[in-house]
Amino acid sequence: MPVARLILALLAIVGSFGAHAGEFPGAEWDVALRDAELEAHIDTAFAPDAGPVLSGVRAVLLVQDGRIRAERYREGFGPESKFISWSMGKSMVQALAGVMVREGRITPTSPLPVPEWQQDPADPRRAITLDDALRMSTGLAFNEDYSDLQNSDAIRMLFGDGARDMGAYAASRPLLHPPGTFWDYSSGTTNIVSRVIRDLSGGTEKSYRGFVQRELLAPIGIRNAVLEFDAAGTLIGSSLIFMKARDYARFGLLYLHDGVWNGQRILPEGWVERARRPTAGSKGRYGAQWWLSFSDPEGVPTAKRQFPSDTFMARGHQEQAIIVIPSKRAVLVCLSLIESGDVSALQDWLVGVVEGS
Repeated sequence: MPVARLILALLAIVGSFGAHAGEFPGAEWDVALRDAELEAHIDTAFAPDAGPVLSGVRAVLLVQDGRIRAERYREGFGPESKFISWSMGKSMVQALAGVMVREGRITPTSPLPVPEWQQDPADPRRAITLDDALRMSTGLAFNEDYSDLQNSDAIRMLFGDGARDMGAYAASRPLLHPPGTFWDYSSGTTNIVSRVIRDLSGGTEKSYRGFVQRELLAPIGIRNAVLEFDAAGTLIGSSLIFMKARDYARFGLLYLHDGVWNGQRILPEGWVERARRPTAGSKGRYGAQWWLSFSDPEGVPTAKRQFPSDTFMARGHQEQAIIVIPSKRAVLVCLSLIESGDVSALQDWLVGVVEGS
């Protein structure tokens, strides 16, 4: 290749990299100039008279075009604080499953290789696919009601006789509906998928932990996440991951950019779109381990102000959220301790954060 053409090619490569590099943080984040109107809006949640819902917000972080536009922490918390994921971890399990798909170890339509389901050739659970599980459409019985202490499968799995091997406990549940025909939110389903990932990544906590760090966290700059594993070596992806607000934002940015981080494809092409595709039976509220709205069980919006229609989000107990808004080129992280109250007030406030007022 002539020298002139080689120089032009190199300049094109460098120029292309430079066009996207600013959209991804390095070890340090770029911070945009503070906007007075936006800061005044954020003040309303951190004021003494914020009310029972907004006063539960511990941290809020808005990232737009790869830069921090707003960041606020309640007293006692800060940028180095680690916050529990609760069910936001489910969205991270979807990412880990995506890595497995990218590497060719499983496909979305593959029956899940769950040992307990393979023992009897007539076991109808053998037909449950990865996509069924990611969409909470396995058809397995699982009581997610945390207020029903006597009958809650979620409590038994996380804190009772199922805690040593959470994936095994969830996999032991009987089939109530044909796979792929009935949507039912289930933390157990996520831990079944997590146990499958454990087995595909080497079968031990050590190998699984290494897989998570190597294939997901390290490439997007997350260095000090705390990952909880059960005694069987399975990541408790349904509930127990601890990270900084900025790290949750990094994860959101990965999905904002279609699973690509600074030119490196982490998730297979189309995996983010799969996460955003509504699941049948969910009233348009749920995709694949990602929520699509804050609406009620019938899909009716509960707040006055609404996010753009392309919004999707990782959500967790007590109102944890990573809200990804492609049309705004934005990721909004909200980390809270909200036990009860009209959470539509929280959504109205969060929409105001995104809109800048």
